[in-house]
Amino acid sequence: MHTVWKGSISFGLVNIPVRMFTATEERDIRFRQLHKECNTPIKYSKMCPHCQREVETSEIVRGYEYEKGHFVIIEDDDLEAITPETRRAIEILDFVDLTEIDPVYFDKSYFLSPQETGEKAYALLRAAMEQTGKIAIAQVTMRNRQSLAVIRLYEHCIMLETIFYPDEVRPVHQVPALPDASVPLAENELKMATELIANMTVPFDPAKYTDQYRVDLQEMIEKKLEGQEIATAPTIARTNVIDLMQALKESLASTAGQTSSPVKLEPEPTPAATQPKAGRKRATSAKPAAKTASTGKEPAGEQKPAPAPTSTTKTLRRKKATPV
Repeated sequence: MHTVWKGSISFGLVNIPVRMFTATEERDIRFRQLHKECNTPIKYSKMCPHCQREVETSEIVRGYEYEKGHFVIIEDDDLEAITPETRRAIEILDFVDLTEIDPVYFDKSYFLSPQETGEKAYALLRAAMEQTGKIAIAQVTMRNRQSLAVIRLYEHCIMLETIFYPDEVRPVHQVPALPDASVPLAENELKMATELIANMTVPFDPAKYTDQYRVDLQEMIEKKLEGQEIATAPTIARTNVIDLMQALKESLASTAGQTSSPVKLEPEPTPAATQPKAGRKRATSAKPAAKTASTGKEPAGEQKPAPAPTSTTKTLRRKKATPV
């Protein structure tokens, strides 16, 4: 497991160094969005609609929108100034009964394990909570956010579960069309309903419940793989500069047998560079026939070739076409 947080449990005067691990994970099968024409994954860019361009991460700041189109800018230093000093501590505030907390308050679950020097204190807290049957209410700061949490036992492990603050749970009276509690009910219907609940009541066994849609979806994907119904994204083409260099190198390789010494490809000279390249001198003097052509002395019955082009590749091609 990957450690997501390191700190300590503050339990009175007892300090228990712990590490935190994510206890749950989503197993949903997720899809990528592809371009229908070529099956390439779609890339999402951070665009500024005003400047009409993509912006870098360094250009982005936080802003709180207090009115439509009006923002308060929040800097990193602003957040750092109000971050609680106990950022690396799980501070236990109270102990309560688990039955007193409605499940609607529970959010995310994390396993806690002791660090190197905290095994004995960890085992002590675990044993005390097991004997009393209590759970702890605590506060913890993670990712610059202070969360309310409960500490309880899960099998032989101490678990931390973040819970919502009371003002984060919406009031029930906001739910529309709820029937009134005084709705008259038939006595025999209520009796049958309670009997049905009794007949369906069993000990809770989480292993008996499965996500059938996910199972069917995975089977469908495997069948498509077996049938080779696979879409492959094309390889992203290289830039023009790289492709040009590769083409020139392949051209030189195809004409390598026409020269007595290897020819080194040099970049095109800038306007300021007027001196001829050494590689070109070697290329024009590589063979006797080429030397004859450069001095204007042609073999009998042969036509004088046109002036040599400036491109190395064209020079080599002309040599290849000239009989020896």
